[in-house]
Amino acid sequence: MLSFLPAPLIAALSFISYTVNTLFWVFPIVIGSLLKALIPAKGWQTFFSYLLDRMASNWVAINTGIQNLFTEVTYTVKGLDNLDTKDWYLVLSNHQSWVDILVLQRLLHGKIPFLKFFLKKELIYVPFLGLAWWALDFPFMKRYSQAFLKKNPHLAGKDIETTRIACQKFKYKPVSVMNFIEGTRYTAKKYEKQQPPFAHLLRPKAGGIAFVLDAMGQHLNKIVNVTIFYPQGIPSFKDFISGRVNNILVDVQTIDIPDEVIGDYFNDVEFKRRFQAWVNQLWQDKDAVLVDMQTKWTNNQCNNG
Repeated sequence: MLSFLPAPLIAALSFISYTVNTLFWVFPIVIGSLLKALIPAKGWQTFFSYLLDRMASNWVAINTGIQNLFTEVTYTVKGLDNLDTKDWYLVLSNHQSWVDILVLQRLLHGKIPFLKFFLKKELIYVPFLGLAWWALDFPFMKRYSQAFLKKNPHLAGKDIETTRIACQKFKYKPVSVMNFIEGTRYTAKKYEKQQPPFAHLLRPKAGGIAFVLDAMGQHLNKIVNVTIFYPQGIPSFKDFISGRVNNILVDVQTIDIPDEVIGDYFNDVEFKRRFQAWVNQLWQDKDAVLVDMQTKWTNNQCNNG
């Protein structure tokens, strides 16, 4: 544990360590990507999918080791007991900082399958990374705007169908799909602009999660609903790697996906209304969890002070 070092030195050493770890794994992942693309046989593809996921998981594990070496953070976590690496999950979380991703990767590593993010189809052309994301089975989606569909009505539903086909591989291989349904990181400025009916959250965007469930509903079993609270205030990535974050509270709830939330969100007006109500209730409950976290933390500090 080197947390006694000056914050600027901790930040520099942490950043260098993260960079070296990333570069160490990115090259074998890219090579594995090329080998995977070489032969389209199912057995070959499956072997490399598992191998590449293992490499990515090792990257996460070493990142966690780096955090333990340079920083001293107390994680207070509830709800990790009912998770399984052999199950299929949709992971939802409130979004406040890029630190959220490090927290999610650290706490869910080894508890559920390696986290995947839905990506825009255009990102597959990003040099090296696009190939790596494809090899790691990140699902690429193609979304058509309503204006585009009005001009090209024959393509209605084609985006969902394309994504559904891309997700067929998950029928045989457990997966965790990650979605920040607020669509952006929480800031006081964004909160003031939105005026949401929540104390600590921005408005959820139901369309994104509806798209995921419509494309993958037959494969996903449960929702892992994660709520992250930073009692010292929302940290930046620099704050985190400098050792300025001492406490993080996390609540994890595993929820069965009800059949009634699988439907045609973009064409069925009544289903869209019900789905939005379901998502808003999910977010109301999450907001209540955050309020409870804040209250208990404040009371504990007062009692200990």
